[in-house]
Formats: sequence, structure tokens, C-alpha cells
Amino acid sequence: MAISGSSWLKFGLFTVGLGQSFVFVLVPPLARDLGLSEIQTSSIFAISAVAWALTSAFWGRTSDKYGRRNIAILGLLGYSISLIALITPLFLVERNILHIAYLFPALVLGRLINGLVGSATRPASFAYIADTTSKEKRTLKFARLESSFLLGTVAGPLLGVFLFLITNETPFYVFSFFALVAAWGIYKELDNTNLKKETKKEIIKIHWHSKTILPFLMFAAILSLCQASLLQSIGFYITDLFREFDNLPTLISMTFALLSISTIVSQYIFTDAFPMKNFNLLLFGTILLVFSYFTMAFFQSISVYYLSIIILGLGFGMTRPALASSLSLAQTPENQGSAAGYLGSVIPIGHMTTPFIAMPIYAINPAYLYYFSSILCIGLVLFIISHPTIKKSGLI
Repeated sequence: MAISGSSWLKFGLFTVGLGQSFVFVLVPPLARDLGLSEIQTSSIFAISAVAWALTSAFWGRTSDKYGRRNIAILGLLGYSISLIALITPLFLVERNILHIAYLFPALVLGRLINGLVGSATRPASFAYIADTTSKEKRTLKFARLESSFLLGTVAGPLLGVFLFLITNETPFYVFSFFALVAAWGIYKELDNTNLKKETKKEIIKIHWHSKTILPFLMFAAILSLCQASLLQSIGFYITDLFREFDNLPTLISMTFALLSISTIVSQYIFTDAFPMKNFNLLLFGTILLVFSYFTMAFFQSISVYYLSIIILGLGFGMTRPALASSLSLAQTPENQGSAAGYLGSVIPIGHMTTPFIAMPIYAINPAYLYYFSSILCIGLVLFIISHPTIKKSGLI
């Protein structure tokens, strides 16, 4: 029985999730052991995030012109190469084959490949789903794409730990191979939708400031900051407030896993089992974020913390696919790739700005950061119920 093209797309995003999560787990300690500072290591990931933000919209537009399949494959090939380019300098320095002076620029190159080329897969994948699904099913299909990536982020560290027992670099080679398998499957089974060849009418191009784009990008940017500040502060927060517990690294890993799992469960419940309209998903999902950030800040106990993490996962699981679907539904068919690309370019903004906005607030008082996120989400609730473009596209 042949595997469908859309299933290969999901597997492709799953493989991206595998590598992305394991990179964040393994590369920082290895780089530190080999002599890189924390600033250098964080800069490696920041440069990749900037490259991703700058190129995602380009790849979305390019998929409108050259087809979703071609651009999705290109992104997976770039991601596969970036994993090899990232781990190779580490083990060459570890074996005294490469001088330590070349390690930092080599790692920057590896992550740049991921940011510049690996960023192509996501907008092409979401644009393909927009091309091939009805308006009524779009949120569900987008949620399944999101869930595929999230499953990869959960499985990455678990599978990587076992592969790591062989050699330090084995997980990266295996995950890179998985990406190549996904690219081959997409090439064999996915139709190369290319809407510009199917119409002779003049296409009205959209830009980031178009009225059907900008409101969603503003929402996505604030949501990205709230989510990134949470992800980047989890390790510090648990260490600072719950230091009396044994095995803090296990607690931190459990927190990330719990957040991802609750997000996946939320997407299944609210887009598949008991589907809701996009407007309700955005509104009630954001209200859950308000509540959970506030309780996390106000009640500083381990039980309330994990309850808040679960509710946060539910909220993100509702808002993220609804946001992508609402944006898609507000566009004409020939601009789906461009729209998905613009949204993809905003996603890294949270990780780029958290060190300058969120972490200084955390340094004053950890609770203040989550009060800050709660206030931002209150603003998003008001934005949802008042902005006509979001209300119109979200009612489908």
C-alpha cells in the first residue's frame, strides 16, 4: 500500500522536529566542553533564527512559482546537509583533526544552511495543504502538520539518547538520513502543485503589510514572544524555584515533553474529535494562555507549575493551527505560499527578541516574566474580538 504524498510531508516535518529538538539538547554542552562560551553558542542559534526569518517568506513565494513539492524537497535536503555540517566540526575538533579556532565559524555555517535552506519545507508544506483541502478541513489538516513536527520534538531527545550510546554523532547522521528518505517519498508521491501555471489572470501580489496579512503577523509575533520566553526560561525557572528537588535535568526534560504532548492532545481534541471554528479556537486558546501564565506567576509551587504547563500546551494547541488556517482562508489561492512564508518568517521572532525583552524581565523577578506574558495575551484577546479581518476569517 502506497504512502500518500501528504503523509510524506508529515514525515518530513517529523524528521525536522527530531533534529531540531536534539540539536538544542546536545550541541550546547558539547560546544561548551570544547571551549565555546555560552554567548558564542547562543549566537549560533540566533544567527540561524535570523536567517530563517529572512528567507521563509522568499521560499513561500518561490513555492507559488516553482511548486510545493520542489521547494519542500529543497528544504529537507538543506536541513539534512545542515545536520552533517553542524556535527562534523564538533567531532573533528574532539578528535584533534580540526583546530578549535575553526569550530565557531564552522558551527555558524552549519546552522546558516538550516536557516537559509531548511526554512523552505514548512511554508511549502502548509501551502500544499491549503491547495488541496477544503476550507472546512483546513484547520484540521494544519493541526496534523503541526502535530507531526511536535511529535518529532518529543521523540528527538528520546531516540537521540539511544543513538548517542553508539557515538556522539550517530543521532545526527540518522536524523539526516530520515530527512533524505522523506525527500525521496515526497518526490515520488506528492503532486507538484503550481498554481501560477493554472491561471492566466493577473495575480495580485501580497506583502507583509497587506491588510489580509499584517493582523495575523502581529498576532503571531506576540504569540511567538510569549512561547519563546517560556521555552527559554523553563530551565532557569525550575532551577531557581525548585532547587530542593533531586535530578533537575529530568524535571526540565519532563516539562518540555509535557508541554509538547498537551499541545498535540489539544490539537486532536479541538480540531478533530470536537472541532471548533477558528475564531473560537483563537479566543478560548488565548484565554487559557492568560490564565496559565497568571497562575504560574502567582502560585509558585511545583504542582501548580505543571498544571499551568499542561494548560499552556492546550492553549498553544488551539491557537497555532487556528492562526495558520485563518491566515490561509483570508488569501486567494495563488498567494497561499507567500502567506505561509510570511507566517514562517515571524515564528523565529520570539527566539530572536526574548534575550532582549523577556530575559531582562526575568532577571528582575521570574514571576514578572509570566505576568508580562499574561498581559500580552490579554492584549491578544482584545485584538481577536475587535479586529475585523481576524473575526471574518476565523468564523469559518
